[in-house]
Amino acid sequence: MTRLKFKIDNNSNTLKFQQLVDAIVNAISQNQLKEGDMLPSVNQIMKEANLSRDTVFKAYAELKKRDVVESVPNRGYFVTRKIIKVFLFLDTFKAYKEVLYGSFLKHLPQNISVDLHFHHYNIHLFEKIILESLGKYSKYIIMNFDHPKIGGIIRKISADQLLVIDWKIHASPNHSAVFQNFGQSVYDCLGANLDKIRQYKKFTFFYPPFTYHPKDAVEYFGIFCNDHKIKHAVIFDEEKFRIEKGELYFLVSDRTLARFLDQCAEKGFEPGREVGVISYNETPMKKYVKNGITVISTDFELMGQKAAEFVATGKPVTFEVPTTLKLRSSL
Repeated sequence: MTRLKFKIDNNSNTLKFQQLVDAIVNAISQNQLKEGDMLPSVNQIMKEANLSRDTVFKAYAELKKRDVVESVPNRGYFVTRKIIKVFLFLDTFKAYKEVLYGSFLKHLPQNISVDLHFHHYNIHLFEKIILESLGKYSKYIIMNFDHPKIGGIIRKISADQLLVIDWKIHASPNHSAVFQNFGQSVYDCLGANLDKIRQYKKFTFFYPPFTYHPKDAVEYFGIFCNDHKIKHAVIFDEEKFRIEKGELYFLVSDRTLARFLDQCAEKGFEPGREVGVISYNETPMKKYVKNGITVISTDFELMGQKAAEFVATGKPVTFEVPTTLKLRSSL
């Protein structure tokens, strides 16, 4: 039987049973506990960690549910499988990221434990969290953003352990990546719906100052409009965003979509009739809002699935997730 001792932080916001689960999972992932090892008895943990019997039983029940441990009558609890710990680093948690995260978890084997973190586009936080994570995980799934220090930071992670998702910016050629194309895909999606777009007298891209959306989309929007001689504009100033009858708007932020819908309500406009809108990134609600909001979006379900395959197989991958336009009544 192992002589590991598990410490519980009485001041933590994490429930005590969950702290115990996490501690045992960490011990298994770091090979302090191996397959076949006996876990400390319930009485031993109660005494050493000052926990109630119910708390220890609840933790062990959760580990059994995950098929990480098994109980043998009159003998105790034993480790049944090795656990792979995964570091998942997203920018923020929005509706479409929830789809990605849910798909990622759904397609993982049961012996995978995922720690989810967010960097909120803060380079100091990005660097701090990654440096603190080094050596603690088998795989690192990271959503980059555009900052000159990103490349140097992620190169501290072994290339065979790292997968860059969503935006391939600052990734090295030897890094695995499951990503979307923010430029040519926008051009192609708009081109496939040229007749719809030509119904409007002007096409405006609103790129607000608070967004981190890749500017490739702005560049290829301009190329598309110029190639097809479509009157267009790009707005960066929030104060200048005023919708006009007969015009079409391309919005990359759900906050700006909300502003668009507010202005529609104020002016009595119906999306798809007096004005048009194309929103970036599919969310579960957009097909229901105002009889359906047209979106240009990658497949976040597939992105999560491909990321899970990288973790499960350990094989390097370079995969561009298709981006499509889902035509609804707002266009």
